Formats: sequence, C-alpha cells, structure tokens
Amino acid sequence: MSDSQTAKYDLCIIGTGLAGLAATMFAVNRGLSCVQVGQTGEINFSSGLLDLLGVHPVGEKNALSDPWAGIDALVRDIPEHPYARLPKEDIQAAFKELLSFLKETGLTYHRRMNHNSAVLTSLGTLKPTYGVPHTMWKGVAALKKTPAGLILDIRGLKGFSARQIAAALQNDWPDLLTGRISFPGMDHLNEVYPEHMANALILPENREKVAQAVRPHLKDAQIIGLPAILGIYRTHEIVSDLEKLIGLPLFEIPTIPPSVPGLRLKEAFERGLRAKGVHYFSQNRVLSARAGKDRYFELDIGRKTTEDSLKSRGIILASGRFIGGGLYADRLRIKETVFDLPVHQPDSRAGWHRRDMLDPRGHPVNRAGLEIDDRFRPLNSSQRPAFKTLFAAGSILAHNDWKRLKCGAGLAVASAFGAVTSFVRICR
Repeated sequence: MSDSQTAKYDLCIIGTGLAGLAATMFAVNRGLSCVQVGQTGEINFSSGLLDLLGVHPVGEKNALSDPWAGIDALVRDIPEHPYARLPKEDIQAAFKELLSFLKETGLTYHRRMNHNSAVLTSLGTLKPTYGVPHTMWKGVAALKKTPAGLILDIRGLKGFSARQIAAALQNDWPDLLTGRISFPGMDHLNEVYPEHMANALILPENREKVAQAVRPHLKDAQIIGLPAILGIYRTHEIVSDLEKLIGLPLFEIPTIPPSVPGLRLKEAFERGLRAKGVHYFSQNRVLSARAGKDRYFELDIGRKTTEDSLKSRGIILASGRFIGGGLYADRLRIKETVFDLPVHQPDSRAGWHRRDMLDPRGHPVNRAGLEIDDRFRPLNSSQRPAFKTLFAAGSILAHNDWKRLKCGAGLAVASAFGAVTSFVRICR
C-alpha cells in the first residue's frame, strides 16, 4: 500500500481493556477518528463492577464510604498516583460520560453520587464499589434491609456455593435460605459455565424452565440472589420476565472470571463504538510503531507478521500490564512492549516482592509502570515526554496498586479521559 493510500486517523488506541475502550469512547464523543488495536482485553475477566476507590490506606483495610474524600486523601498520601494528574471534577465528569454512554447501549448502571455501595460477592464478602450493574442493584438494597432471602447456586457451576455465602453472611444477613437447582438442558453436565447459561436465557422457554426449577425453594423468601447468568444481551427483558414468572425480585452475585457482567460491559462498548464508526483490528497487535516525518505515527499491525499499516496523529497506550501485554518481564527487568519506554521499577528483580505475600505494604512490582507528565504523556530516560502526542492510560501507569486500592475501573476511566483531553488540547 502506497503512502497516499495508507489509512490515517486522529488517534490509535492500543489496548481493548476498559482503559482502551473508555479512551476510544471519549475520543469519538469529541469528533476524533479512531482505530483500536488489541487482543482480548482484561475486561472479560472483570466483575463488571466499576470501582472508583474502595480502600485507603490499604494496610489498614479501611473500606471507604465516600470515594471522593478517599481520592483527596490518596492524592495527599501518594502524589505520584495517576489520580493526582486530574482535578476531581474531571474524574466526576468522566464517570458521568461513561455511564451515559453505557445506558445508550442498553447497559444500565446505578450509583450513589457521593458514596460507595456494598455488593455481595461469591465468597460472601461485601465489596465496596461505585458503579453497580442494574442486575445487582436490588442486592445492594437488600443488604441494608436484610429481608428473608434465598441464595441459589447451580449444579456444576464451580466457585459458587450458596451455603458458603449464607454462612459468611450469618451476622450481616441472618435470615437467608439456600438452595441448588439444575439449569435446564445442562443437568447432565459435570460442569456448567455462566456464559452458556446466559446465552440460553435469551430463549423465553428456558426462562420458564428456570422459574419452574426455582419455585420449590421459595418458602418465605422475599428476594432471590443468583449467580450472574441473567443474559449477556437484553438483560432488562430477561430479569423482568423471570421476576414475573417467579413472583419475586432477583439480583445477581458476581462469579469468578471470566464473568458474564464483564462480557456485557465488553459487548456494550464494542456495540456502541462500532455504531460511532470506530475501526477495529481485533486480535491483532502493534508490531512496530515509529514517529514519521509528517507529524503522524506509522504503525504496522498484525498477528505475527505485518498485515496492515496505518498512520495516526496520536497514540494512547492502554495496553495493560503483564496479562494485557503492555509490559513484559524477563530475568533482569520489566520492559514496555511497543516503544521500549523506560519503566519505573525496583532496581533489581530481588526487590519486586516482599518476603511476606500478605505484607500490608503490598509488593513493589505492583506499582511498576510508565511515568507520565501532567498530560498523561510517558516520559523518556531524560524525564521528558517521549513524544508530543503519545499518551498512556490504565494499569500500565506507574505508582498505582489498583487491585489492593480497588480503583481499577476508576483508574482506567479517569486516565483515559485525561489522555484524550490532553490530545485535544495539544492538537486543536
């Protein structure tokens, strides 16, 4: 393909996790032409919950009621954290825009504006989170009122035990019954999978069969908790239909990954972004990228060998950490995989981990990543922006221990917003 024929875009977003998808959403909402490149993102493994900030300080295991006050404290305590690169009003605006976009695709989230909500997990623990899928929201209310409830598990579904959940909740929600059902048409299987059951519920006849299986367990229950299987698509219809058939409100409990709520989130993004004209190179990666002479980056795309080439005015690295492929570790050091940018990391591999796996301070390797300036541009070895229009977002950023802070979604969304906003300011 000649240079004159090479496709040109305003932004190339590398990565298909939440940070990459959110960055693409913010970009197209601002009228930018976008191309997205990446293999399956980590979003498939997410619970579907949108954490903003759940714990701070981590060592004290202090679950936060007000995540916004928590961000103020986090920024004071860890001024290098990516949240410190944005005013709090921008983070609030980013979440508002995200939830509005998802609602337009048919995926509704609920939140308490200035407070986290407690969501029941498959371990029977209560997880503080900010954005809650509509399929789980009735469970949030039930945890406050603790009516007579029923938790059901499904024969063959691994990692989900109604009895274990009820036992863990005996102090917080003592009036809980438990039961087990077989999923219609899958009762002969030794193992069943949430996504298969979710797809089966697209058929009304399967909803009726599930309702028939549930009814013998109801007794005095006023609400029912189920594993997260209530459809990947048309979840409002499926939940409403099952509630009418059973005669009680339902709520989902997240399962171990890969999870149906994570798949819903991924599908909602891809559906909404394709409708806005985003071009995808799915299951591909950037094999090489370089700054051209015409203020455009030149990128070669493919699986193992170059299959396509393109040009873009800017790039957002939202390629994740080790699982996502944004970072790579050998025996000596951690490397960034596209531009070989400097990675903030311990001086030697011996310093990656502490002796105690449960050390309250966490492990230094979890805070490894790219250093950025106030415009979310990765820094070179001279501590200057590596390129004028190269940005980074998400878990690839340094100084964040997002799993322990329970801020993964917030980090992804806020940094994506910051990167796109900075690109617009620089280039317009």
